[in-house]
Amino acid sequence: MDDYARLQRQLLVATMALAVVVVPLSALLFGRFTAISLLLGSLAALLYLKLLARTVARIGPDSRQVGKAQLLVPVVLVLAASRVPGLEIVPALVGFLLYKPAILLQAFLPA
Repeated sequence: MDDYARLQRQLLVATMALAVVVVPLSALLFGRFTAISLLLGSLAALLYLKLLARTVARIGPDSRQVGKAQLLVPVVLVLAASRVPGLEIVPALVGFLLYKPAILLQAFLPA
């Protein structure tokens, strides 16, 4: 269980590190609203990972299904990006998907 907690922490840190690099870069290249949308998406990704980790930690011999609360995060993100003026859907979704490269970094970089 210690390995799982360490991997979970590393994944959250890697996702935050990617966001710290990508958000200012997008602000310079694409503008403030794109960077804010990307930041919102990356914060949603962190929340998604945290909820997913909590659900996985509760899985045991008594429970046979995974919770669905984390599935609301991308839905709320898209709704917020489509309703709030100034936010853009595509950069928000790209920010949300920043956890995917973080997973690949964890898989291919030595521990």
